[in-house]
Amino acid sequence: MRIRLLTISLVVLSAVTIAGCGGSNDNGGATGGGESKVLVGAGSTLVAPLLAQWSNDYAKKHDVTITYGAIGSGGGISQITARTVDFGASDAPFTPDQADACNSCLQVPWALAATLVSYHVNGAPAKLKLSGPVLADMYLGKITTWNDPKIAALNPGAKLPPTKVSPVFRSDSSGDTYAFTDFLSKASPTWKSQKGVSTQVNFTTGTGGKGNDGVAAIVDRADGSLGYLAISYVFSNELDYALIQNAAGKFPVPGPPSITAAADAVTSIPADNAISLTNPPASAPDAYPISTFTYALVPESSDKAKTLRDFLTYAIGPGQEFGEKLHFATLPSRVVDVGHETIAKIK
Repeated sequence: MRIRLLTISLVVLSAVTIAGCGGSNDNGGATGGGESKVLVGAGSTLVAPLLAQWSNDYAKKHDVTITYGAIGSGGGISQITARTVDFGASDAPFTPDQADACNSCLQVPWALAATLVSYHVNGAPAKLKLSGPVLADMYLGKITTWNDPKIAALNPGAKLPPTKVSPVFRSDSSGDTYAFTDFLSKASPTWKSQKGVSTQVNFTTGTGGKGNDGVAAIVDRADGSLGYLAISYVFSNELDYALIQNAAGKFPVPGPPSITAAADAVTSIPADNAISLTNPPASAPDAYPISTFTYALVPESSDKAKTLRDFLTYAIGPGQEFGEKLHFATLPSRVVDVGHETIAKIK
Protein backbone atom coordinates (compact mmCIF):
# COMPACT_ATOMS: atom_id res chain seq x y z
CA MET A 1 0.00 0.00 0.00
CA ARG A 2 1.36 3.42 -0.96
CA ILE A 3 1.24 5.90 1.89
CA ARG A 4 1.85 9.62 1.86
CA LEU A 5 4.57 10.29 4.42
CA LEU A 6 3.76 13.03 6.89
CA THR A 7 6.33 15.50 8.13
CA ILE A 8 6.64 16.15 11.85
CA SER A 9 7.18 19.88 12.29
CA LEU A 10 10.27 20.95 14.22
CA VAL A 11 13.11 23.39 13.90
CA VAL A 12 15.75 21.12 12.34
CA LEU A 13 19.31 22.39 12.17
CA SER A 14 22.34 20.86 10.55
CA ALA A 15 25.38 20.08 12.66
CA VAL A 16 27.18 23.00 11.06
CA THR A 17 24.33 25.39 11.86
CA ILE A 18 24.15 24.15 15.44
CA ALA A 19 27.84 24.74 15.91
CA GLY A 20 27.32 28.32 14.83
CA CYS A 21 24.51 28.89 17.32
CA GLY A 22 26.75 28.77 20.35
CA GLY A 23 26.67 26.27 23.18
CA SER A 24 26.63 26.52 26.95
CA ASN A 25 29.10 29.41 26.98
CA ASP A 26 26.95 31.60 24.72
CA ASN A 27 24.77 34.09 26.53
CA GLY A 28 23.02 35.29 23.37
CA GLY A 29 19.48 36.36 24.13
CA ALA A 30 20.19 37.27 27.75
CA THR A 31 18.59 40.38 29.14
CA GLY A 32 19.70 42.58 31.98
CA GLY A 33 22.88 40.57 32.52
CA GLY A 34 20.89 37.47 33.40
CA GLU A 35 20.97 34.02 31.84
CA SER A 36 20.18 33.49 28.20
CA LYS A 37 16.58 32.80 27.31
CA VAL A 38 17.67 30.61 24.40
CA LEU A 39 18.51 26.90 24.64
CA VAL A 40 19.99 25.02 21.69
CA GLY A 41 19.87 21.23 21.54
CA ALA A 42 20.51 18.41 19.09
CA GLY A 43 20.24 14.65 18.80
CA SER A 44 17.56 11.96 18.86
CA THR A 45 14.97 11.90 16.11
CA LEU A 46 12.79 9.63 18.26
CA VAL A 47 12.18 12.38 20.82
CA ALA A 48 11.89 15.16 18.22
CA PRO A 49 8.05 15.14 17.96
CA LEU A 50 7.76 15.47 21.74
CA LEU A 51 10.40 18.20 21.87
CA ALA A 52 8.42 20.13 19.27
CA GLN A 53 5.45 20.14 21.62
CA TRP A 54 7.60 21.04 24.61
CA SER A 55 9.36 23.92 22.87
CA ASN A 56 6.10 25.51 21.72
CA ASP A 57 4.40 25.20 25.09
CA TYR A 58 7.44 26.24 27.09
CA ALA A 59 8.06 29.33 24.95
CA LYS A 60 4.51 30.53 25.57
CA LYS A 61 4.65 29.98 29.33
CA HIS A 62 8.25 30.96 30.13
CA ASP A 63 9.48 33.15 27.26
CA VAL A 64 12.38 30.76 26.58
CA THR A 65 13.25 29.84 22.98
CA ILE A 66 14.33 26.25 22.39
CA THR A 67 15.75 25.22 19.04
CA TYR A 68 16.54 21.60 18.35
CA GLY A 69 18.32 19.78 15.56
CA ALA A 70 16.99 16.25 14.98
CA ILE A 71 20.33 14.88 13.75
CA GLY A 72 20.34 11.47 15.46
CA SER A 73 21.50 10.31 18.88
CA GLY A 74 25.12 9.97 17.81
CA GLY A 75 25.09 13.56 16.62
CA GLY A 76 23.60 14.67 19.93
CA ILE A 77 26.37 12.94 21.85
CA SER A 78 29.02 14.51 19.62
CA GLN A 79 27.54 18.00 19.86
CA ILE A 80 27.23 18.06 23.67
CA THR A 81 30.72 16.60 23.99
CA ALA A 82 32.04 19.48 21.86
CA ARG A 83 29.85 21.92 23.85
CA THR A 84 28.40 23.37 20.65
CA VAL A 85 24.89 22.93 22.09
CA ASP A 86 23.37 23.45 25.51
CA PHE A 87 21.92 19.94 25.63
CA GLY A 88 22.09 16.76 23.63
CA ALA A 89 19.42 14.07 23.32
CA SER A 90 20.03 10.37 22.86
CA ASP A 91 18.03 7.16 23.07
CA ALA A 92 21.29 5.37 23.87
CA PRO A 93 23.06 6.08 27.15
CA PHE A 94 26.72 7.07 27.10
CA THR A 95 29.26 4.31 26.70
CA PRO A 96 32.08 4.57 29.28
CA ASP A 97 34.36 6.14 26.67
CA GLN A 98 31.68 8.64 25.64
CA ALA A 99 31.03 9.57 29.26
CA ASP A 100 34.75 10.23 29.79
CA ALA A 101 34.98 12.27 26.60
CA CYS A 102 31.97 14.39 27.54
CA ASN A 103 33.80 15.51 30.69
CA SER A 104 31.28 15.71 33.53
CA CYS A 105 28.05 15.32 31.59
CA LEU A 106 24.81 14.11 33.13
CA GLN A 107 22.09 12.02 31.49
CA VAL A 108 18.48 12.57 32.51
CA PRO A 109 15.79 10.09 31.36
CA TRP A 110 13.12 12.47 30.09
CA ALA A 111 10.94 10.43 27.74
CA LEU A 112 9.77 6.84 27.38
CA ALA A 113 8.94 5.39 23.98
CA ALA A 114 9.59 2.41 21.72
CA THR A 115 11.22 1.33 18.48
CA LEU A 116 8.88 -0.52 16.14
CA VAL A 117 9.52 -2.80 13.18
CA SER A 118 7.65 -1.52 10.15
CA TYR A 119 7.26 -3.51 6.93
CA HIS A 120 5.87 -3.15 3.42
CA VAL A 121 4.98 -6.49 1.86
CA ASN A 122 2.28 -6.55 -0.80
CA GLY A 123 -0.14 -9.39 -0.13
CA ALA A 124 0.91 -9.94 3.48
CA PRO A 125 -1.53 -9.36 6.35
CA ALA A 126 -1.26 -6.51 8.80
CA LYS A 127 0.47 -6.98 12.16
CA LEU A 128 2.62 -9.93 11.20
CA LYS A 129 4.25 -11.62 14.18
CA LEU A 130 8.02 -11.70 14.36
CA SER A 131 10.55 -12.73 17.00
CA GLY A 132 14.02 -11.53 17.97
CA PRO A 133 15.80 -14.55 16.47
CA VAL A 134 13.81 -14.23 13.22
CA LEU A 135 14.53 -10.50 12.98
CA ALA A 136 18.22 -11.17 13.58
CA ASP A 137 18.28 -13.75 10.77
CA MET A 138 16.48 -11.32 8.43
CA TYR A 139 19.07 -8.61 9.09
CA LEU A 140 21.92 -11.13 8.85
CA GLY A 141 20.71 -12.26 5.43
CA LYS A 142 19.82 -15.78 6.61
CA ILE A 143 16.09 -15.36 6.03
CA THR A 144 15.70 -14.07 2.50
CA THR A 145 11.99 -14.43 1.62
CA TRP A 146 8.83 -13.47 3.46
CA ASN A 147 7.36 -16.97 3.16
CA ASP A 148 10.31 -18.50 5.02
CA PRO A 149 9.19 -21.37 7.32
CA LYS A 150 10.40 -19.50 10.42
CA ILE A 151 8.13 -16.55 9.65
CA ALA A 152 5.27 -18.88 8.69
CA ALA A 153 5.58 -20.73 12.00
CA LEU A 154 4.93 -17.48 13.89
CA ASN A 155 1.93 -16.69 11.66
CA PRO A 156 -0.06 -19.91 11.19
CA GLY A 157 -2.67 -19.65 8.46
CA ALA A 158 -1.29 -16.39 7.06
CA LYS A 159 -0.72 -16.12 3.31
CA LEU A 160 2.88 -15.03 2.91
CA PRO A 161 4.27 -14.10 -0.53
CA PRO A 162 7.72 -15.27 -1.70
CA THR A 163 8.83 -11.63 -1.84
CA LYS A 164 12.50 -10.97 -1.16
CA VAL A 165 13.28 -9.63 2.33
CA SER A 166 14.88 -6.18 2.05
CA PRO A 167 16.09 -4.89 5.42
CA VAL A 168 16.42 -1.14 5.97
CA PHE A 169 18.66 0.32 8.67
CA ARG A 170 19.78 3.70 9.95
CA SER A 171 22.85 4.98 8.11
CA ASP A 172 23.49 7.60 10.79
CA SER A 173 24.40 7.00 14.43
CA SER A 174 21.04 6.33 16.02
CA GLY A 175 19.43 5.55 19.34
CA ASP A 176 16.83 3.48 17.49
CA THR A 177 19.71 1.36 16.19
CA TYR A 178 20.94 1.04 19.76
CA ALA A 179 17.54 -0.12 21.06
CA PHE A 180 17.03 -2.49 18.12
CA THR A 181 20.48 -4.08 18.36
CA ASP A 182 20.25 -4.23 22.15
CA PHE A 183 17.08 -6.29 21.75
CA LEU A 184 18.58 -8.50 19.03
CA SER A 185 21.70 -9.13 21.13
CA LYS A 186 19.56 -10.33 24.02
CA ALA A 187 17.34 -12.47 21.79
CA SER A 188 19.97 -13.90 19.43
CA PRO A 189 23.42 -15.13 20.50
CA THR A 190 24.43 -15.11 16.84
CA TRP A 191 23.61 -11.43 16.49
CA LYS A 192 25.40 -10.64 19.74
CA SER A 193 28.60 -12.38 18.63
CA GLN A 194 28.59 -11.09 15.04
CA LYS A 195 27.18 -7.55 15.35
CA GLY A 196 26.64 -6.55 18.96
CA VAL A 197 25.06 -3.42 20.41
CA SER A 198 25.78 0.11 19.23
CA THR A 199 24.25 3.27 17.83
CA GLN A 200 25.91 2.32 14.53
CA VAL A 201 26.74 -1.28 13.64
CA ASN A 202 28.14 -2.82 10.48
CA PHE A 203 25.00 -3.90 8.65
CA THR A 204 26.07 -6.16 5.81
CA THR A 205 22.57 -6.77 4.43
CA GLY A 206 20.07 -4.18 3.30
CA THR A 207 19.81 -0.46 2.61
CA GLY A 208 20.61 2.51 4.84
CA GLY A 209 18.39 5.53 5.38
CA LYS A 210 19.26 8.72 7.24
CA GLY A 211 17.05 9.46 10.20
CA ASN A 212 13.62 8.05 10.91
CA ASP A 213 12.30 9.98 7.91
CA GLY A 214 14.85 8.30 5.63
CA VAL A 215 14.03 4.79 6.84
CA ALA A 216 10.29 5.46 6.66
CA ALA A 217 10.57 6.71 3.08
CA ILE A 218 12.40 3.57 1.93
CA VAL A 219 10.00 1.22 3.70
CA ASP A 220 7.04 3.08 2.24
CA ARG A 221 8.14 2.66 -1.37
CA ALA A 222 9.96 -0.71 -1.43
CA ASP A 223 7.95 -3.94 -1.57
CA GLY A 224 9.51 -6.56 0.71
CA SER A 225 11.18 -4.05 2.99
CA LEU A 226 11.27 -3.85 6.77
CA GLY A 227 12.90 -1.28 8.99
CA TYR A 228 13.04 -0.19 12.60
CA LEU A 229 11.47 3.17 13.40
CA ALA A 230 10.49 5.31 16.36
CA ILE A 231 6.89 4.64 17.32
CA SER A 232 5.60 8.15 16.57
CA TYR A 233 6.90 7.99 12.99
CA VAL A 234 5.16 4.66 12.34
CA PHE A 235 1.78 5.86 13.55
CA SER A 236 1.97 9.37 12.08
CA ASN A 237 2.87 7.89 8.68
CA GLU A 238 0.29 5.09 8.98
CA LEU A 239 2.87 2.41 8.23
CA ASP A 240 2.27 -1.30 8.79
CA TYR A 241 4.15 -2.68 11.77
CA ALA A 242 4.93 -6.09 13.20
CA LEU A 243 4.04 -7.49 16.59
CA ILE A 244 7.25 -8.58 18.33
CA GLN A 245 7.41 -11.61 20.59
CA ASN A 246 8.53 -10.90 24.14
CA ALA A 247 10.23 -13.18 26.66
CA ALA A 248 6.86 -14.44 27.86
CA GLY A 249 6.01 -15.60 24.33
CA LYS A 250 3.37 -12.88 23.92
CA PHE A 251 2.97 -10.34 21.11
CA PRO A 252 1.84 -7.10 22.81
CA VAL A 253 0.61 -4.20 20.73
CA PRO A 254 3.15 -1.36 21.00
CA GLY A 255 1.84 1.71 22.76
CA PRO A 256 1.92 3.50 26.11
CA PRO A 257 0.45 0.56 28.12
CA SER A 258 2.95 -2.02 26.83
CA ILE A 259 5.83 0.49 27.06
CA THR A 260 4.85 1.22 30.66
CA ALA A 261 4.81 -2.51 31.37
CA ALA A 262 8.42 -2.72 30.16
CA ALA A 263 9.45 0.20 32.37
CA ASP A 264 7.68 -1.34 35.37
CA ALA A 265 9.86 -4.44 34.98
CA VAL A 266 12.99 -2.43 35.84
CA THR A 267 14.07 -3.30 39.36
CA SER A 268 16.95 -0.86 39.84
CA ILE A 269 18.37 2.32 38.34
CA PRO A 270 22.17 2.59 38.07
CA ALA A 271 24.04 5.64 39.31
CA ASP A 272 24.46 7.04 35.78
CA ASN A 273 20.74 6.52 34.96
CA ALA A 274 21.55 4.21 32.02
CA ILE A 275 18.48 1.95 31.90
CA SER A 276 17.90 -0.83 29.37
CA LEU A 277 14.26 -1.76 28.81
CA THR A 278 14.67 -4.21 25.93
CA ASN A 279 13.62 -7.85 26.21
CA PRO A 280 12.16 -7.62 29.73
CA PRO A 281 11.72 -10.88 31.66
CA ALA A 282 8.85 -13.31 31.18
CA SER A 283 7.40 -11.99 34.43
CA ALA A 284 6.29 -8.96 32.38
CA PRO A 285 3.97 -10.62 29.81
CA ASP A 286 2.38 -7.34 28.71
CA ALA A 287 5.69 -5.57 28.02
CA TYR A 288 6.66 -4.44 24.54
CA PRO A 289 10.21 -5.80 24.09
CA ILE A 290 11.86 -2.90 22.21
CA SER A 291 10.94 -0.11 24.60
CA THR A 292 13.47 2.58 25.41
CA PHE A 293 14.15 5.61 27.52
CA THR A 294 15.54 8.66 25.79
CA TYR A 295 17.89 10.99 27.63
CA ALA A 296 18.74 14.65 27.89
CA LEU A 297 22.53 15.00 27.97
CA VAL A 298 23.70 18.08 29.84
CA PRO A 299 26.95 19.41 31.30
CA GLU A 300 27.25 19.65 35.07
CA SER A 301 28.61 23.17 34.62
CA SER A 302 26.77 25.62 32.37
CA ASP A 303 26.32 29.37 31.99
CA LYS A 304 22.66 28.52 31.48
CA ALA A 305 22.33 26.28 34.53
CA LYS A 306 19.06 27.69 35.85
CA THR A 307 17.48 27.84 32.41
CA LEU A 308 18.47 24.21 31.80
CA ARG A 309 17.27 23.07 35.23
CA ASP A 310 13.92 24.77 34.77
CA PHE A 311 13.35 23.35 31.29
CA LEU A 312 14.36 19.81 32.27
CA THR A 313 12.13 20.00 35.35
CA TYR A 314 9.27 20.99 33.06
CA ALA A 315 10.06 18.16 30.61
CA ILE A 316 9.90 15.40 33.24
CA GLY A 317 6.91 17.05 34.91
CA PRO A 318 4.14 19.01 33.12
CA GLY A 319 5.68 18.23 29.72
CA GLN A 320 4.78 14.56 30.09
CA GLU A 321 1.14 15.39 29.34
CA PHE A 322 2.01 15.79 25.66
CA GLY A 323 3.42 12.27 25.38
CA GLU A 324 0.40 10.03 25.07
CA LYS A 325 -0.94 11.49 21.81
CA LEU A 326 2.53 10.94 20.32
CA HIS A 327 2.62 7.37 21.71
CA PHE A 328 5.09 8.11 24.51
CA ALA A 329 4.44 6.61 27.93
CA THR A 330 4.52 8.70 31.10
CA LEU A 331 7.75 8.44 33.08
CA PRO A 332 7.48 6.22 36.18
CA SER A 333 7.55 8.17 39.45
CA ARG A 334 10.85 6.63 40.58
CA VAL A 335 12.49 7.72 37.32
CA VAL A 336 11.10 11.24 37.81
CA ASP A 337 12.59 11.27 41.33
CA VAL A 338 16.00 10.26 39.97
CA GLY A 339 15.63 12.90 37.28
CA HIS A 340 15.07 15.64 39.84
CA GLU A 341 18.16 14.53 41.76
CA THR A 342 20.25 14.61 38.59
CA ILE A 343 18.91 17.96 37.42
CA ALA A 344 19.82 19.51 40.76
CA LYS A 345 23.49 18.77 40.02
CA ILE A 346 23.59 21.26 37.12
CA LYS A 347 25.45 24.33 38.41
